Amino acid sequence: MIHIENLVKRYGDLTALDHLNLDIKQGEIFGLLGPNGSGKTTVIGCLLALLKYDKGTITIFGKEMHPDSYEIKKEIGVVMQNVAVFEQMTVWENIDYFCGLYVKDKTKRKKLTEEAIAFAGLEDYKKMRPKKLSGGLLRRLNIACGIVHKPKLIIMDEPTVAVDPQSRNRILEGIAELNRQGSTIIYTSHYMEEVEQICSRIAIIDHGRVLASGTTEELKKMIKTGETITMEAVALSQKALADIRNLPHVFAISYENQILKLRLTSAKHNLIRILNYMQEHDITFGRVFSELPTLNDVFLEITGKELRN
Repeated sequence: MIHIENLVKRYGDLTALDHLNLDIKQGEIFGLLGPNGSGKTTVIGCLLALLKYDKGTITIFGKEMHPDSYEIKKEIGVVMQNVAVFEQMTVWENIDYFCGLYVKDKTKRKKLTEEAIAFAGLEDYKKMRPKKLSGGLLRRLNIACGIVHKPKLIIMDEPTVAVDPQSRNRILEGIAELNRQGSTIIYTSHYMEEVEQICSRIAIIDHGRVLASGTTEELKKMIKTGETITMEAVALSQKALADIRNLPHVFAISYENQILKLRLTSAKHNLIRILNYMQEHDITFGRVFSELPTLNDVFLEITGKELRN
């Protein structure tokens, strides 16, 4: 559905996109991950032909994308991180207005507006103005405005930022339903658990390049981390830390506020070796957690950075 080839975008001496290549298939929920400043927003701007790029091609629905590609653009819905609705209009009027940008027939527009309101769970709020809505409801209104015309491609940039858990779950369920109804979705988020939950494939970008892409399981197989062990309330000397660092399969260690965190390559009996060392040296510890690699581990190892808002 989307083919991006050798995309280059420069801002003076800064190269925001450095020969970026990306393919997104029809029917995917495609996660686009990267630290702040990695190029995610620039990719979206170029994809929508809102930014002029220096080199490369973007093809959507089999056609090359240009600023005047209106036939392509009418099949795209956009839900950006910053809520973009009119404060002077009611919920109904906002959704109807955005629908009217794509659909001129009033009967069809009314039907689509009603469906979007039901989809977002805004039936009890359609006569209210945005300033009266909670943060979660405002996000759901923003989504309804972006998807009301039933686009084939939906771009969602941080749609769950600063919302309560109930609204977040409602939004994630809605995204999955949109996908079941046939929409291909590009999804950016700083919440790794969301991406792991709903995305069928993921690309990690940094410095304007795709560093890795694949399913969650494929990405996990690309990294060194096979297990993460965390111990709470541990009092460790520098000698003990050095000993643990030299145990088999340990390749990274952190120790802060009496919490020991170890990253190890995949091997049998990693946890037993750690516990045996603690017992042999009479070191007291609290709770112990052993976890398989997460998407956050993948991101940290590939980019070398924590993903933060």
